[in-house]
Amino acid sequence: MKLSRRQGEILDYIQARVASDGLPPTRAEINRHFGFSSPNAAQSHLRALEKKGAIRLNPRLARGIVPLGARENEPARAGMSAGIPLIGRVAAGQPLLAIENRERMVELDSQLFQPRPDYLLRVSGNSMIEAGILDGDLLAVHRTPDARSGQIVVARINDEVTVKRLRRESGRIVLEAANPEFDNIHVAAGDDFALEGLAVGVMRDL
Repeated sequence: MKLSRRQGEILDYIQARVASDGLPPTRAEINRHFGFSSPNAAQSHLRALEKKGAIRLNPRLARGIVPLGARENEPARAGMSAGIPLIGRVAAGQPLLAIENRERMVELDSQLFQPRPDYLLRVSGNSMIEAGILDGDLLAVHRTPDARSGQIVVARINDEVTVKRLRRESGRIVLEAANPEFDNIHVAAGDDFALEGLAVGVMRDL
């Protein structure tokens, strides 16, 4: 697979964003990062990368850019899918994956996201719209109690479940909204706080 210098830079940026945020960038973010003046420039480069086998584009996903190079060492599972639970509105105090919260099981291509999601969470509200996560979207979540500062997470704080960007500031935890109309959540020492998982992708009905 031979890439041009610019194509290699864009692929590196996509892989870096997946590693740091758990999500690939949007087309607008690629245009902004590289200073492209044409709104279609990013999409043209992405199509060229897909043609060369460096990425896969999925139009069903809000951030449907899947870098393929990161999967070269994984066992081949072409065509395989696994059913994972779709979690709807979570009642206060209930475990996230409680049967009462499950809307249905969803058959999902196991190669769409990395790492593999353990559940889909139906997003409620617009606090993360500037991160490309909209009300009603299905957030693919990898279940883990650990995340790096800057990654988008599903967190539980005092029995409420929320999707925010995790920030660690001088030993304190801040759950940062991606919408200026919403306040950030500062986790206090006495709060009951836990990370429920890391966002690894977004699905949206067209």
